[in-house]
Order: sequence, then C-alpha cells, then structure tokens
Amino acid sequence: MSEPKNEAAPVLATIDRKPHKAFFRQSGWLMISAITGGGLTYLVHFLAKAKSVDETQYAAFGTLLTLVMTCVPSMPLQMIFAQQGAQALATGQERQLAGIIRLAGRGTFLLWALGALLVVIFQKQIVAGWHLPDAAGLLVTLPVILAYIWFPMFTGVLQGRQDFFWMGWAAIISGIGRFGAAAFLVLVLAFGATGMMAGALIGVGVAAAVCIWRSRDLWSLPAEKFDGRKLLRQVLPLLFGFGACQFLFTADTLYAKAYFDDEQMAPYVAVGTLSRGLLWLVLPLAAVMFPKIVHASTKAQKTNLFGLVVLGTAVLSVGGALGLNVVGPTLVKLAYNSTYVAEAVKLLPWYAGAMVPLALANVMVNDLLARERYGVVPWMVLLAIGYGFTLPWMLNHHPGKIEVVLQTLGVFNLLLFAICAWFTWGNKAASAPRTPVAA
Repeated sequence: MSEPKNEAAPVLATIDRKPHKAFFRQSGWLMISAITGGGLTYLVHFLAKAKSVDETQYAAFGTLLTLVMTCVPSMPLQMIFAQQGAQALATGQERQLAGIIRLAGRGTFLLWALGALLVVIFQKQIVAGWHLPDAAGLLVTLPVILAYIWFPMFTGVLQGRQDFFWMGWAAIISGIGRFGAAAFLVLVLAFGATGMMAGALIGVGVAAAVCIWRSRDLWSLPAEKFDGRKLLRQVLPLLFGFGACQFLFTADTLYAKAYFDDEQMAPYVAVGTLSRGLLWLVLPLAAVMFPKIVHASTKAQKTNLFGLVVLGTAVLSVGGALGLNVVGPTLVKLAYNSTYVAEAVKLLPWYAGAMVPLALANVMVNDLLARERYGVVPWMVLLAIGYGFTLPWMLNHHPGKIEVVLQTLGVFNLLLFAICAWFTWGNKAASAPRTPVAA
C-alpha cells in the first residue's frame, strides 16, 4: 500500500517476500474501504423515508441505478485495465499501456456521447416505458454513466499496479460524496430520485477524478505503438466473461421493473441492495488476487493464493447470507418503510442465497481469466443469454410472483458456479499451465 518512489517509472513489486502476509494486509484494507464506502452508499437508501421520496420516487431511483450498473460494463472495464496494467509493469511496457489508456478514454467518451444523444431523443418513450415520474432523473443519469465508465477504468489501472491503498480511498470518497450530496439534495432541496442520482454523480465523479490523478504518471507517459490484434485477443475474453458475471449480478431488477408495480418494486430494491452487499464484501479478495496471478503467470511464477481466496470467499459469503437473514428485516425496517418488512422476509433468503454461488464463481472466473484460460468464456456467455431469455419466460408463466425472479437467478448462478468449477478442477486440458505471453 506504499506509494512508488519513482513516479516516472512506477514499477511496484507484485510478489512480496511474504506474499500471504501482504495479501491479507491488502485485502483487509480493501474490505475495510469496501464496507465503509458501501455503508455510506447504503445510507443513501435511508433517504427513502424523506417526504420527497415516495414509493414511486424510490422505485425510480432503483431502476435508474440498476440501468447504470447493467449498461456500463464496469466489472469488465476494471479487470481489462487491471490485466493490462499488471502485464505492462511486469514486462516494462508502460508506454504501450499509456497509449491504451488514452485510446480507451477517447473511445468511451465518444460512445457515451452517442448513447446520451439517443436517450435525449427518445426520453419520452423511456420515461413512459419504465414508469419514471419525470425525465429529470433520467437526464442526470447520463453523466452518471460516464463517471461509472471512467471510474472502473482508472480503478483497474490502480489495481494492476497494486496501488490498493488509493483503490480503497477512492471507494471511501465515493461513499462520502454520494451520501453527503444526496442528503443535501433530498432533505434540503426535496429533489427526490433526481437528487439521489445527482449524489451518485458527485460521489463517483470525484472518486474517478482521484483515480485519474493517482494514475497520471502512467497515462501521461509518451505513448508507444501496441499490437492491436493481440490486445483484442486478451481484452475480448475479459469483456465477455466478466460481462456475463455482471449481467447475472444486475439484470434482475430491470426485468422485474417491467413486470411489477412500484409498490412491489420498492421492497425488492431494498432487499437487493442488502443482498448485493454480500458480493461487495468478498470482491476485495478476488481484486487483490487478480493482478498477482496475472503477474505471476506472465513471469511463469507459482502462487497458491487461489485456494486462500476461495476458502475466504466461501466463509464470508455463507456467513454473511445467514447473518443477513437474521438482521436483514431489522435493517429494512430502519432504512425503509416498515411496510416493506413482510415482503423483505419473503425475498431475503432467495436473494442472499443467490449471491453465494455468484461470489464463489467470481473468484474462479478471476483465476481462470488471469491465467488466460479463456475456454470458459463461451459457456459463460451462453449461460447469460439463456438467463436473459428464461427470466421473462418464467415471469410470463408465473404472473405476480416476484420471488420467481430470484429463484431463476439462483439456479443460473449455481450453473455458473458449476461451469467455473469444471474449468478450474474438472477439465484437465483447461487446467494445464499455459506458456507465458508477454504483455
């Protein structure tokens, strides 16, 4: 977590003399920052009790936030830049990395601008289709999407160089900004869902600026040409693999929104916020593991971090799910309307249970893709596509039963776990060590 001595050539050691000690120290700090930042972000949901935030406003906030999480491939973006950063630092190709970062920054801005233009043109149809109270929250969501694009990009750069100290502070700063700004906009100015989304913009925007500033010594280097085809061969599997994970993690709310009214969606969003917190609790373990395995794989070095991370994730996710079923109804009653509690008690076991296999699968995906074992990716993509078609089919055949969304999600997360387990332990060909490839 110490800062590099040479800002011009930031090469941080990724294989510590006492790797297990370093791993637990770094992952411990990221857990602390994730819990702190996540807790501050969760406080935003306490604003659901404000006079300006009724069930319609809160459901709109949950829908818009889920729209951002679903449309922005934040997980793939972060892992792509974590991989490229770790490989560049392991092979001394920082100037090629600078060219990649700047190209990605320009490209994502242009794509965002095109998408924002389409949303502005069709805003009336979108507002009507998603039952939003007005277009203001939707328009505020547009810059939120850009912040959500750049934040994981530059967080990934920090992750690749193993600057976990500032990764953690960025998470905390994001939480402080989101809650502080949202509280002022909702409680003082009565902006409702629009104010809550504006808080997200301020918090994530400032955190993204911190990551951009912290990594300036890398992206500001004179750029060198890089092999575009080789980059695509490395990037596309991460984009589709981690994209499939993110789709399974976030898409359920958007599907549910299309089938259920605001009264049903409000407790669903509340329970989803709590349950997804389980994954955010254990993600730091995989986040620290990933660049270390990329570095070790690039240099043909051995590491046994994977076993530690799987064990730690299993203990934390299972324990967290059980604990959430005990204290979850109380948290819902404190943060939201007391009428949500009955529905929360019904939904919490399904939602929390669905997150456990997804958390374990995420660790295996991190390990497989860090070692460039890309054979698992087509199966993950097919599974995500199957989920996208199966969920509306189930909802059409079981009208009015919102728990069907979570039951379907749980089944597909178990299938994802089984696929990743097969490629990790069962498939001998996929488990064979690969020949190291230079970045």
